[in-house]
Amino acid sequence: MIFIGIDGCKDGWFCVTLDEEDNWSYRIIPDAQSLGRYISQANSVFIDIPIGLLDTGTDERQCDKQGRKLLRPKRSSSVFPAPARQTLQAVSYEDAQLINRNSNGRGLSQQSWNIVPKIREIDDLMLSQTSLRGVMRECHPEICFWALNGKRAMQYNKKKAQGKQERLSILQQYFEPCDELFEQASSQYLRRQLAYDDIIDAMVCAVTSRGGYDNYSTVPVTPEQDAHGLALEMVYWLPQWN
Repeated sequence: MIFIGIDGCKDGWFCVTLDEEDNWSYRIIPDAQSLGRYISQANSVFIDIPIGLLDTGTDERQCDKQGRKLLRPKRSSSVFPAPARQTLQAVSYEDAQLINRNSNGRGLSQQSWNIVPKIREIDDLMLSQTSLRGVMRECHPEICFWALNGKRAMQYNKKKAQGKQERLSILQQYFEPCDELFEQASSQYLRRQLAYDDIIDAMVCAVTSRGGYDNYSTVPVTPEQDAHGLALEMVYWLPQWN
Protein backbone atom coordinates (compact mmCIF):
# COMPACT_ATOMS: atom_id res chain seq x y z
CA MET A 1 0.00 0.00 0.00
CA ILE A 2 1.15 3.54 -0.76
CA PHE A 3 0.68 6.55 1.51
CA ILE A 4 1.79 10.05 0.53
CA GLY A 5 2.12 13.31 2.45
CA ILE A 6 2.48 16.57 0.52
CA ASP A 7 3.44 20.11 1.43
CA GLY A 8 3.92 23.05 -0.88
CA CYS A 9 7.49 24.30 -1.27
CA LYS A 10 9.25 26.98 -3.30
CA ASP A 11 10.03 24.58 -6.15
CA GLY A 12 6.57 22.97 -6.27
CA TRP A 13 5.23 20.17 -4.08
CA PHE A 14 7.36 18.15 -1.68
CA CYS A 15 6.10 14.56 -1.40
CA VAL A 16 6.97 11.92 1.19
CA THR A 17 5.90 8.40 0.24
CA LEU A 18 5.64 5.55 2.77
CA ASP A 19 4.55 1.93 2.65
CA GLU A 20 3.47 -0.38 5.46
CA GLU A 21 7.03 -1.50 6.24
CA ASP A 22 8.69 1.90 6.73
CA ASN A 23 10.14 1.98 3.24
CA TRP A 24 10.22 5.60 2.19
CA SER A 25 11.08 7.99 -0.58
CA TYR A 26 10.69 11.68 -1.29
CA ARG A 27 10.77 14.05 -4.23
CA ILE A 28 9.74 17.49 -5.39
CA ILE A 29 7.00 17.54 -8.03
CA PRO A 30 7.03 20.81 -10.00
CA ASP A 31 3.30 21.30 -10.66
CA ALA A 32 -0.14 19.98 -9.79
CA GLN A 33 -0.76 18.14 -13.06
CA SER A 34 2.46 16.15 -12.58
CA LEU A 35 1.42 15.64 -8.98
CA GLY A 36 -1.87 14.15 -10.09
CA ARG A 37 -0.03 11.57 -12.17
CA TYR A 38 2.42 10.80 -9.37
CA ILE A 39 -0.24 10.08 -6.74
CA SER A 40 -2.65 8.22 -9.05
CA GLN A 41 -1.77 4.79 -7.61
CA ALA A 42 -1.68 5.82 -3.94
CA ASN A 43 -4.12 4.43 -1.39
CA SER A 44 -4.28 7.66 0.59
CA VAL A 45 -2.79 11.12 0.11
CA PHE A 46 -2.81 13.95 2.66
CA ILE A 47 -1.93 17.45 1.54
CA ASP A 48 -1.45 20.65 3.50
CA ILE A 49 -3.57 22.95 1.36
CA PRO A 50 -7.24 24.00 1.47
CA ILE A 51 -9.35 21.83 -0.83
CA GLY A 52 -13.07 22.50 -0.30
CA LEU A 53 -13.78 26.22 -0.74
CA LEU A 54 -16.83 28.39 -0.15
CA ASP A 55 -18.19 30.58 -2.94
CA THR A 56 -20.35 33.00 -0.96
CA GLY A 57 -21.60 33.61 2.56
CA THR A 58 -20.28 35.53 5.54
CA ASP A 59 -19.23 32.48 7.57
CA GLU A 60 -15.80 30.95 7.04
CA ARG A 61 -15.08 27.24 6.75
CA GLN A 62 -15.97 25.36 9.92
CA CYS A 63 -12.76 23.31 9.64
CA ASP A 64 -10.72 26.53 9.85
CA LYS A 65 -12.67 27.86 12.83
CA GLN A 66 -12.65 24.59 14.75
CA GLY A 67 -9.03 23.85 13.84
CA ARG A 68 -7.97 27.14 15.42
CA LYS A 69 -9.80 26.25 18.62
CA LEU A 70 -7.97 22.92 18.87
CA LEU A 71 -4.59 24.63 18.57
CA ARG A 72 -5.14 27.40 21.12
CA PRO A 73 -3.35 29.30 22.42
CA LYS A 74 0.05 29.07 20.72
CA ARG A 75 -0.56 27.46 17.32
CA SER A 76 -4.01 28.72 16.35
CA SER A 77 -2.56 31.40 14.07
CA SER A 78 -1.12 28.64 11.85
CA VAL A 79 -4.61 27.99 10.43
CA PHE A 80 -5.09 30.69 7.81
CA PRO A 81 -8.62 31.61 6.70
CA ALA A 82 -9.19 29.99 3.29
CA PRO A 83 -10.10 32.36 0.46
CA ALA A 84 -13.40 32.25 -1.41
CA ARG A 85 -13.14 30.26 -4.64
CA GLN A 86 -13.58 33.37 -6.81
CA THR A 87 -10.53 34.91 -5.10
CA LEU A 88 -8.33 32.31 -6.81
CA GLN A 89 -8.68 34.34 -10.02
CA ALA A 90 -7.13 37.47 -8.49
CA VAL A 91 -3.97 38.85 -10.11
CA SER A 92 -2.80 41.00 -7.17
CA TYR A 93 -3.23 41.21 -3.42
CA GLU A 94 -5.40 44.30 -3.79
CA ASP A 95 -7.57 42.48 -6.34
CA ALA A 96 -7.85 39.50 -3.99
CA GLN A 97 -8.93 41.71 -1.11
CA LEU A 98 -11.73 43.20 -3.20
CA ILE A 99 -12.96 39.87 -4.60
CA ASN A 100 -12.86 38.14 -1.23
CA ARG A 101 -14.70 40.99 0.47
CA ASN A 102 -17.39 40.95 -2.22
CA SER A 103 -17.74 37.16 -1.84
CA ASN A 104 -17.88 36.78 1.93
CA GLY A 105 -17.61 40.19 3.51
CA ARG A 106 -14.03 39.67 4.72
CA GLY A 107 -10.64 40.79 3.54
CA LEU A 108 -7.79 38.35 2.96
CA SER A 109 -4.65 38.02 5.06
CA GLN A 110 -1.26 38.33 3.43
CA GLN A 111 -0.49 34.76 4.52
CA SER A 112 -3.57 33.46 2.75
CA TRP A 113 -2.76 35.46 -0.38
CA ASN A 114 0.74 34.00 -0.44
CA ILE A 115 -0.66 30.48 -0.92
CA VAL A 116 -3.44 31.40 -3.39
CA PRO A 117 -1.40 30.13 -6.40
CA LYS A 118 -0.95 26.77 -4.63
CA ILE A 119 -4.64 26.59 -3.71
CA ARG A 120 -5.56 27.39 -7.33
CA GLU A 121 -3.35 24.56 -8.61
CA ILE A 122 -4.94 21.97 -6.33
CA ASP A 123 -8.47 23.27 -6.87
CA ASP A 124 -8.04 22.94 -10.64
CA LEU A 125 -6.64 19.43 -10.14
CA MET A 126 -9.46 18.28 -7.87
CA LEU A 127 -12.14 19.69 -10.18
CA SER A 128 -10.62 18.11 -13.29
CA GLN A 129 -9.61 14.71 -11.86
CA THR A 130 -12.60 13.49 -9.89
CA SER A 131 -10.89 10.12 -9.31
CA LEU A 132 -8.72 11.87 -6.68
CA ARG A 133 -11.70 12.68 -4.49
CA GLY A 134 -11.63 10.67 -1.32
CA VAL A 135 -7.99 9.77 -2.01
CA MET A 136 -6.28 13.16 -1.73
CA ARG A 137 -7.63 14.95 1.30
CA GLU A 138 -6.82 18.12 3.14
CA CYS A 139 -4.97 18.01 6.44
CA HIS A 140 -3.11 20.53 8.58
CA PRO A 141 0.29 19.53 9.96
CA GLU A 142 -0.22 21.27 13.29
CA ILE A 143 -3.51 19.44 13.83
CA CYS A 144 -1.79 16.19 12.86
CA PHE A 145 0.90 16.85 15.49
CA TRP A 146 -1.77 17.86 18.01
CA ALA A 147 -3.42 14.47 17.54
CA LEU A 148 -0.18 12.45 17.61
CA ASN A 149 0.83 14.30 20.79
CA GLY A 150 -2.25 13.26 22.78
CA LYS A 151 -4.37 16.26 21.76
CA ARG A 152 -1.69 18.73 22.83
CA ALA A 153 -0.54 21.43 20.43
CA MET A 154 3.14 21.98 19.79
CA GLN A 155 4.89 24.29 22.22
CA TYR A 156 7.47 25.79 19.86
CA ASN A 157 7.30 27.50 16.48
CA LYS A 158 8.09 25.02 13.70
CA LYS A 159 10.66 27.35 12.11
CA LYS A 160 12.78 27.44 15.28
CA ALA A 161 15.35 24.79 16.20
CA GLN A 162 13.34 23.77 19.28
CA GLY A 163 10.22 23.40 17.16
CA LYS A 164 12.02 21.24 14.62
CA GLN A 165 13.31 18.90 17.30
CA GLU A 166 9.96 18.82 19.10
CA ARG A 167 8.20 17.66 15.95
CA LEU A 168 10.88 15.16 14.90
CA SER A 169 10.77 13.56 18.35
CA ILE A 170 7.02 12.98 17.96
CA LEU A 171 7.42 11.67 14.41
CA GLN A 172 10.02 9.17 15.54
CA GLN A 173 7.41 7.42 17.69
CA TYR A 174 5.43 6.56 14.55
CA PHE A 175 8.11 6.58 11.84
CA GLU A 176 11.55 5.62 13.13
CA PRO A 177 13.58 6.68 10.02
CA CYS A 178 12.26 10.27 10.20
CA ASP A 179 15.68 11.72 11.12
CA GLU A 180 17.34 9.93 8.20
CA LEU A 181 14.74 11.16 5.74
CA PHE A 182 15.01 14.69 7.12
CA GLU A 183 18.81 14.74 6.87
CA GLN A 184 18.85 13.37 3.32
CA ALA A 185 16.20 15.75 2.00
CA SER A 186 17.68 18.79 3.74
CA SER A 187 21.12 17.93 2.31
CA GLN A 188 19.87 17.29 -1.21
CA TYR A 189 17.87 20.49 -1.70
CA LEU A 190 18.85 24.11 -1.19
CA ARG A 191 16.81 26.17 1.26
CA ARG A 192 15.57 28.29 -1.65
CA GLN A 193 14.03 25.08 -3.02
CA LEU A 194 12.81 23.42 0.16
CA ALA A 195 12.55 24.68 3.74
CA TYR A 196 13.19 22.47 6.75
CA ASP A 197 9.59 22.80 7.93
CA ASP A 198 8.30 21.70 4.49
CA ILE A 199 10.05 18.36 5.03
CA ILE A 200 8.60 17.90 8.51
CA ASP A 201 5.11 18.93 7.41
CA ALA A 202 5.10 16.48 4.51
CA MET A 203 6.37 13.72 6.81
CA VAL A 204 3.59 14.19 9.37
CA CYS A 205 1.03 14.22 6.55
CA ALA A 206 2.41 10.89 5.29
CA VAL A 207 2.60 9.34 8.77
CA THR A 208 -0.98 10.43 9.46
CA SER A 209 -2.17 9.08 6.10
CA ARG A 210 -0.62 5.68 6.85
CA GLY A 211 -1.32 5.41 10.56
CA GLY A 212 -4.99 6.30 10.39
CA TYR A 213 -5.90 4.50 7.18
CA ASP A 214 -9.56 3.39 7.42
CA ASN A 215 -9.81 5.13 10.79
CA TYR A 216 -9.38 8.84 10.15
CA SER A 217 -11.01 11.61 12.14
CA THR A 218 -12.09 14.95 10.68
CA VAL A 219 -12.53 18.56 11.71
CA PRO A 220 -15.46 19.09 11.86
CA VAL A 221 -16.78 15.65 12.80
CA THR A 222 -19.36 15.82 9.99
CA PRO A 223 -17.84 17.84 7.13
CA GLU A 224 -20.00 19.78 4.73
CA GLN A 225 -19.35 19.92 0.99
CA ASP A 226 -18.75 22.91 -1.21
CA ALA A 227 -20.70 23.69 -4.38
CA HIS A 228 -18.53 21.24 -6.34
CA GLY A 229 -18.90 18.36 -3.90
CA LEU A 230 -15.46 18.76 -2.27
CA ALA A 231 -15.32 18.15 1.47
CA LEU A 232 -14.72 21.10 3.80
CA GLU A 233 -12.53 19.19 6.23
CA MET A 234 -9.17 18.69 7.85
CA VAL A 235 -8.29 15.03 8.37
CA TYR A 236 -6.17 13.65 11.20
CA TRP A 237 -5.33 10.41 12.98
CA LEU A 238 -5.80 9.98 16.70
CA PRO A 239 -3.86 6.87 17.78
CA GLN A 240 -5.89 4.72 20.14
CA TRP A 241 -3.27 4.90 22.86
CA ASN A 242 -3.68 8.68 22.87
